Amino acid sequence: MTTNTVTTIWTEKERFESNNPSGNKLTMFSAADKENNNTFGFGPKALMLSSLAGCSGLDVVSLLKKMRAETEEFKIEITAELTNEHPKFYNKVTVDYHFTGNNLHAEKIQKAVNLSVTKYCGVMEMFRRFAEVKTEIFLHHN
Repeated sequence: MTTNTVTTIWTEKERFESNNPSGNKLTMFSAADKENNNTFGFGPKALMLSSLAGCSGLDVVSLLKKMRAETEEFKIEITAELTNEHPKFYNKVTVDYHFTGNNLHAEKIQKAVNLSVTKYCGVMEMFRRFAEVKTEIFLHHN
């Protein structure tokens, strides 16, 4: 079993610095910190969405490379709805996969996304434990 450890340190006001197991650091802030103006770092809940996109995106890119179906551009847009009551959490999440290129392989793209969503992306599985997750693929031709 793999274990990961991160250390998160309060730096000032409503800001924390956190490292990852590789030692890289990021700053988190509270959206309620009006002085921060949301420009100092990342909100913890938004980081969860970034983690979801990163996890699935890394799977998809790797799978498409193995399938020899690489794309010119690839982005993931996530829209998530928070509950109204505390503790607020994401209960509805939509993950949109956007691929752009002249020679897109639709079947291979569908397969790669499906494998990520159903088999490989652990963050996706964690989200499914507390949220309704929907996915959609968009192909954009140059």
